[in-house]
Amino acid sequence: MKYIQTIILLLLVIIIGCDTQKSAVNADSADLAISEKEKEIFRSKEQDTVTIANDSVEYEITIIEPGFYAWLNSIAQPRGYYSKEFMENRNDVYVTNWNIRATQPTIYNTDLYLWPINYDPSIDYGYEVNYQLYNYFLYFQRKYNQRLGPFLPRIN
Repeated sequence: MKYIQTIILLLLVIIIGCDTQKSAVNADSADLAISEKEKEIFRSKEQDTVTIANDSVEYEITIIEPGFYAWLNSIAQPRGYYSKEFMENRNDVYVTNWNIRATQPTIYNTDLYLWPINYDPSIDYGYEVNYQLYNYFLYFQRKYNQRLGPFLPRIN
């Protein structure tokens, strides 16, 4: 009899645990509500090219992604909203996960992860490079429904 009670109790804990986890996932989805304006930008086919550069460290990234420039200027938080240190920490995590995916084409979509990103957290790329790279990761995760780390790709 104790054996049956233990199994029933265990099943109840599992069911309650699954229900709680499901609620947490739904709450995450609500946090990532994408506005109609953002959806419209995601549907954009107009080619955008954004060059991220810092002449003092001779570093440059070119992002060719339809809609990114419009998203950066209308949806993303303005410059100064995030600290440089915050974005450097997030970029380090995002680049690490991006590079893992870029180097495993049999597992991850090669249309999304074309090339690894050469980002060295010990280099000071400056605020602007980190700002645009961080926002590109947010844009990418939101547009393609990807998760490049444990953080929700929120813009608020």
